[in-house]
Amino acid sequence: MKPNIAVPHWLAPDQKCTDYYYEALTGAGADYTVVEDDDLPNASDGLLLLGGVDLDPDVYAREPHANIQKVNRPRDDNELALLRRALERDIPVLCICRGHQLLQVAMGGTLMQDLDGPMHKWVNGTDSNWHDVAIEGGRVAEIYGVGTIEVNSRHHQGVTDEILAPGLTVTARSDDRLIEGYDSDSHRWVVGVQWHPERPEMRPAADPLFRAFVEACES
Repeated sequence: MKPNIAVPHWLAPDQKCTDYYYEALTGAGADYTVVEDDDLPNASDGLLLLGGVDLDPDVYAREPHANIQKVNRPRDDNELALLRRALERDIPVLCICRGHQLLQVAMGGTLMQDLDGPMHKWVNGTDSNWHDVAIEGGRVAEIYGVGTIEVNSRHHQGVTDEILAPGLTVTARSDDRLIEGYDSDSHRWVVGVQWHPERPEMRPAADPLFRAFVEACES
């Protein structure tokens, strides 16, 4: 049987952007279930956390920055609940962009609420911004090898060494030292990446990441 991966029900403003995640999962050999509430199904073999709007700074006990963008507190609470249940059960979790940031918060960290400069931010009218990421180790190194890859970039918040949550090990960084990837030290397969591997411009180069996630869900 194919592994069944839970996906929170929150949709991107454009349905096709949400469909990219579903297509990446099915293309890697998994089924998925869209979860409507805080109850992670017992049959879930893994959890995928998607990109989206900014996390509410109140979730990590900080005042909002002047450049904070749209937030959705019900989504924050729902996805944190699902993530914590997945971590308790020690099922594989792949955390993408906003999901990468959510993992940091779930592990006790905070976020940089607005990054300086244009390097990481999406430019209106383009598919994505682009920059290099140095792979340092961990799961992404097992998949891509140690070295440099080019990734798409669509975010204005992020994580630095100074605020990195305990229990996370850095696996990838951008040239300006922003943390672009990490693994959980205490779980068998929990991976965060700041870029968007599900998007068409990143595939098929990003397909091995989804295959590795699905294989972890099978074991």
